[in-house]
Amino acid sequence: MDLLNALVEKGLRRESPTREEALAVLATSDDELLDVVAAAGKVRRQWFGRRVKLNYLVNLKSGLCPEDCSYCSQRLGSKAEILKYTWLKPDEASKAAAAGVAGGAKRVCLVASGRGPTDKDVDRVSQTISAIKEQNEGVEVCACLGLLSDGQASRLREAGADAYNHNLNTSEAQYGQITTTHTYADRVSTVQQAQAAGMSACSGLIAGMGETDEDLVDVVFSLRDLDPDSVPVNFLIPFEGTPLAKEWHLTPQRALRILAMVRFVCPDVEVRLAGGREVHLRTLQPLALHLANSIFLGDYLTSEGQAGKDDLAMIADAGFEVEGTDTTTLPAHRADALAAAGCGSHAEEAAGGGCGGHAKEAAVGGCGPCGDGGAEPEPVTAAEPEPVPAGAVAEARDADGVRTDLVAVRRRGAGTDLPPNA
Repeated sequence: MDLLNALVEKGLRRESPTREEALAVLATSDDELLDVVAAAGKVRRQWFGRRVKLNYLVNLKSGLCPEDCSYCSQRLGSKAEILKYTWLKPDEASKAAAAGVAGGAKRVCLVASGRGPTDKDVDRVSQTISAIKEQNEGVEVCACLGLLSDGQASRLREAGADAYNHNLNTSEAQYGQITTTHTYADRVSTVQQAQAAGMSACSGLIAGMGETDEDLVDVVFSLRDLDPDSVPVNFLIPFEGTPLAKEWHLTPQRALRILAMVRFVCPDVEVRLAGGREVHLRTLQPLALHLANSIFLGDYLTSEGQAGKDDLAMIADAGFEVEGTDTTTLPAHRADALAAAGCGSHAEEAAGGGCGGHAKEAAVGGCGPCGDGGAEPEPVTAAEPEPVPAGAVAEARDADGVRTDLVAVRRRGAGTDLPPNA
């Protein structure tokens, strides 16, 4: 297929495809799916071999966010029956992080709901970062605390944060339909602040919110222009009790085509298979490892994920290997640039860093970039669900058409009395 051959050649040269080529990937048929995966897999192996980086989420503060992000189970007005708790103490967060590190996680992602941190919150998170790094040699720490104010990125960097996550989520054109309490430009600004402070930037998207192919291509090209080191690809989990509860548009094949398109547009970037993989890829998850070089281990912020032991078995069975803390994640040319900028624990590595990113849960219940209080906004009206494609798995829907068989609220790990799923 001429299109795929051209995209592979461009990816091996770190050259961007055209918008038309990216759209053509999304338009390929299911009959062509394995060819698309194989082609994008060549680009993935060129820059990341067969390594898979594991990341582990710690939800520092759950629920009660004053922002109105339609996808988020922690949003203002959410009726999702998720866990709600205030800040974990540094020792509690460090203990939670240790479970993920013991399971093979190379990066710990610290997430807190809210529009953005106060200066006191930054102090609190700084103490948590120190506690985690003291107890887990070589681990990377990424913070995801929402919109940053002047000077906060530098303070987090000084505290030892290797990376900062803030997702663009969707195209600028669609953004106002998803969130009204902050802007697309606010998100771009926060990513740029993290980069300016010397942290590795992580910024990604959510697919499945009713966007068009053009929206998907727009946000991925915007991410390429922003040049984060890590691009997490989330697939919407339509949480009951949120405005997007009926948005079930994705199939496993569609999810794989989206991942392939991201890999072609961002060939040498850490592409993370993030929130919603279990729900939307289901038994095709192993194929996604040929496209993404990074995943989350265990549970998400507000929903349960695949068991950690099953993640490890899947990686091994598919012929991949878990990336160790002594291995550089990013290709040398990106790692060198990151080290020159003084990013995180890898500033001394010169040859590299793995200062990738975080973001598993923009699609599964919110990722912290939220909240400014005030009166509850009008919820965004969700579109009616599309007909389920032939051959789709059997569904369970409630009286309102909300699927109830695939989303499990997290009841274990940080903030609970039950051990984490790592």
